[in-house]
Amino acid sequence: MSYPYGQPAYPGQYPPGPPQQYPPGQWSAPPPQGYNQPPQGYYQSGPPPGPPQGYNQYGPPPGPPPQGYNQYPQGQYPPAQPPYSQPYPPAPPVGPPTPHSLGYGPLPQIQWDPTPDARALRSAMKGFGTDEKTLIRVLCSKDPIQIEAIKAAYFRNFSRTLEKDIISETRGWFETGLVAIVRGPLLHDVHLLHSAMDGPGTKEKVLNDVLLGRSNADLNAIKSMYQQTFHRSLESTVKGDLSMKTERHFMIVLGANRAEDSAPVIPQAIDQDVMELYRATEGKIGTDEMMVCSILSTRNDNQIRAINHAYEQKFRRRLEDVIRKEFSGHMEEALLFQLRHAVDKYMHAAALLEDAMAGLGTKDHLLVSRVVRYHWDKTTMANIKGAYQQRYRRSLASRIKGETSGDYERLLLGCIGEPV
Repeated sequence: MSYPYGQPAYPGQYPPGPPQQYPPGQWSAPPPQGYNQPPQGYYQSGPPPGPPQGYNQYGPPPGPPPQGYNQYPQGQYPPAQPPYSQPYPPAPPVGPPTPHSLGYGPLPQIQWDPTPDARALRSAMKGFGTDEKTLIRVLCSKDPIQIEAIKAAYFRNFSRTLEKDIISETRGWFETGLVAIVRGPLLHDVHLLHSAMDGPGTKEKVLNDVLLGRSNADLNAIKSMYQQTFHRSLESTVKGDLSMKTERHFMIVLGANRAEDSAPVIPQAIDQDVMELYRATEGKIGTDEMMVCSILSTRNDNQIRAINHAYEQKFRRRLEDVIRKEFSGHMEEALLFQLRHAVDKYMHAAALLEDAMAGLGTKDHLLVSRVVRYHWDKTTMANIKGAYQQRYRRSLASRIKGETSGDYERLLLGCIGEPV
């Protein structure tokens, strides 16, 4: 079987990278609970995360869905599966809802004193000159809960706003990256969306990055914060910037009606989705774009992964190739984003980082936003680095060093867990 990235199945695990020296408690070896499990201090309640997709856990195909899909003889499914009897095409949100990503829901209280870091940041920006290395050291290693605590301590101790001081004391993409960190993941996403749709033209890749492949909980948090920040609904802004069927696609996405991660992979439903996709694309003259958009926007990652595998098994063609043939422009890019993210989110993220650095000139706005987005979860970043090494036969750190310089380079390296 082939894979969406044109490469064979992974050989069991990513090859280990070179030994790395990390400060104690920061960016260390894989956690004992294994990848794809929440680190200590992260959400401990709610349904377990999706099937393992990560570094040291790959097998063909990546991240098998639950219920043993693809673990039975070809053409056979697990016994005693309930029939798929829900209205089509939306997939019902079965089971407990997927919890917010860290930083998108209420932040828990932590037993940690942010005052020393707040004082270090103030000292780094007070008086003549700026101690950029201290800014990097203090901010790159913190999770969203700690960032919020530092911001509050900074204001409490100095009656100053950390974000405003950073904007005043730094410049360029270094400033952009620091501001993204200080805003935290949710507010950063909201500002990215606003800037992507402010003025002529739309930064379509930014819309894809922020909105596609997200949980219902995260999407609802983004919509609420956008309304609160800019006093306008995100839906109305998107409608004013996109057109025709691409707008309808994103309205489905913003409806936040994906199957929750806890929703099972039901073989009958997968078969039905596969046939609907075929009839909407190869099996007819013309393309039923909205059917394809609906399926990929309302199924969870496990279900899409199973659909992708089953489509190729049945029709001997990759679903990715079908989308490339039948679609174009922003809709093609968005559908491929949804498919690739579900099939292998770490390899997809690695490809997005390479996309930001490939070709003539670095797409710095994409590189900064993507690195900062991935850096919030150390497990995710470790998996992405392994995927990048596997696909491009070089380390992500060496690639970043070749495309950036100075404090900007050191900031990005700090975000991916490299010593600076």
